[in-house]
Amino acid sequence: MSSPATSLDLDLQRHTLGNGLKVVLRRQAELPLVAVNLWYHVGSKNERPGRTGFAHLFEHMLFQGSEHVGTNEHFRKIQEVGGVANGSTWYDRTNYYETVPAHELDLALWLESDRMGFFLPALTQQNLDNQRDVVMNERRQRVENQPYGRAGETLNELLFPADHPYHWPVIGYMEDIAAATLEDVRTFFRTYYTPSNAVISVVGDIEPAEALERVDAWFGDIPPGPAVPPVTLPRQVPQGEPRRQVLADDVRLPRVYLGFRAPAYGERAWYVGDLLASVLSGGKSSPLYRDLVYERQIAQDVGVSVGPQEAGGSFTLVATARSGVPADALEEALVGHLAAAAAKPPDEADFDRARNRLLTDYYSGLQRLETVADQLSQFATYFDDPAGGLTEGERYLDIAPRELMEYAAEHCAAPERVVVSIIPRKEG
Repeated sequence: MSSPATSLDLDLQRHTLGNGLKVVLRRQAELPLVAVNLWYHVGSKNERPGRTGFAHLFEHMLFQGSEHVGTNEHFRKIQEVGGVANGSTWYDRTNYYETVPAHELDLALWLESDRMGFFLPALTQQNLDNQRDVVMNERRQRVENQPYGRAGETLNELLFPADHPYHWPVIGYMEDIAAATLEDVRTFFRTYYTPSNAVISVVGDIEPAEALERVDAWFGDIPPGPAVPPVTLPRQVPQGEPRRQVLADDVRLPRVYLGFRAPAYGERAWYVGDLLASVLSGGKSSPLYRDLVYERQIAQDVGVSVGPQEAGGSFTLVATARSGVPADALEEALVGHLAAAAAKPPDEADFDRARNRLLTDYYSGLQRLETVADQLSQFATYFDDPAGGLTEGERYLDIAPRELMEYAAEHCAAPERVVVSIIPRKEG
């Protein structure tokens, strides 16, 4: 049925079914609920130029039914028992999840196993056309007709070369979505939506041995699938000089985006960058907010984040100008804060506040079954270490203030900077 269980700390069990499906189980019985979280190790990173948007389109397609589940029946069946369900797509993965009353575990497992094992018989041109239109409208709403909507993908287009899998947006480009064929969808499913390319986590009011038996009953007979093609990453070379682009948009206030390539999620340097982001802009008492919003009053909002991409992400600063403040003044202020961060360690009070804020957010999230299940799936998928998802907060504890200064000096240097400025479109 499966390999022997590996007992871990934190009340986890790990198993691998005969078809390669990784199973992570955690009994958390405070509430009579169970969270099922299924990750496929495929995202927009697995696409190629000219065929972008497939992973996201496929997420939509999987809610259009399978051999034994009708169109939109997945949501209806979950809602009928008082549960919730959804899915999401990212650069490196696609996930599907349900939270249901504990006695309805079989329902969630059946629905997920039916589309893993029996999706293709229900695939029709009508379903593809329908969801393609939905996704194209989603792109119009979220990107093309959304104020500042093109900024994020423009930033990545400048940060990553055209052959890098993070160059194109997760939602894809309109012409590629329009060109998707039924055979493309079939090939994508056979390649990536297989047990051997997936992790399922079950967390909640369960008996692990019984839950494993139910997972095996629903998923165990699905064929494992072929080996997943490796993703080829181009060799990263220094930019050598800043890159910038100015976009005119139907907005009233300028907004400035500064981006830098960042280490891969999971590396120590990634957590240093995340802590630096929190120091700079985490909360209204942070240096950037105090200076730009309160004191100089040149920005109405400001934020810093680092993307958790598997193959190296981006460290991004974003600020929206106050009325009458030009974009270049905002850029100069942001660059000045980065220079200060690279010149000396952060103030001790700012450092402690930022770390405490990160840890509070992290441990608060772990109070929810859905978050626990997602963390387990994430760390099992990326690092083959589900327990790491429940101890991730500890990675911030031994970071020293000096490391933040070193990160800013190394990863936020001027020659590696990318700037995207969104300015109001001139009338007439």
